[in-house]
Amino acid sequence: MTYEIAESYRQATLAFSDVAVSLSTLDLDKKSGEDPWTPRMVIHHVTDSETNSYLRLRRLVAEPGTLIQGYDEGIWAHDSTLAYATLDIEESLAIFRAVRASSYSLIQRLTEEDLKNEGTHSEYGKYTVSQWLTNYLAHPLDHLAQINSILK
Repeated sequence: MTYEIAESYRQATLAFSDVAVSLSTLDLDKKSGEDPWTPRMVIHHVTDSETNSYLRLRRLVAEPGTLIQGYDEGIWAHDSTLAYATLDIEESLAIFRAVRASSYSLIQRLTEEDLKNEGTHSEYGKYTVSQWLTNYLAHPLDHLAQINSILK
C-alpha cells in the first residue's frame, strides 16, 4: 500500500475529528432546510458507518468471497434508541478515532494482491478492498462537506 493513500486516510480522520470537536452545542443541533440531519446526527452516522467499515475491511482481507451486509443508515439515524439526535458526541468520536486508527494500521500492511480481494455487498454486488478504500478514504470528508453545508 502506498504511503500517500494511507496518509490521506489518516488525514481525513484528523480533519473530521478536529471539526467535530470544535462545534458548539448550537452548531451540533443546527438544522438546514435542505438536509434532514444535524451535524450531531452526521457525527454519529459517520462513527456507526466506520464501525461497519472496520469489520468489512477485515472480512474482505481474511475471508475473500464473504458477504458484506449493508444497513439502512436513515433508519439508524432516526431510531429513538440509537438517539443520534440527542446523544453526546464524545463517545462516538472516541470510537471513530480508534476504529480509523486500527484500519489505518491495516491499510499500511495491504499488498497489491489484498486490494483485489472481493466479496459481495448485499446492496451493491461485487465489492473489493480497493473499492472499500476509495469509499472510506473519502467518507469523513464527504460528511465534513455536509456539516459545512448545514452550518452555512
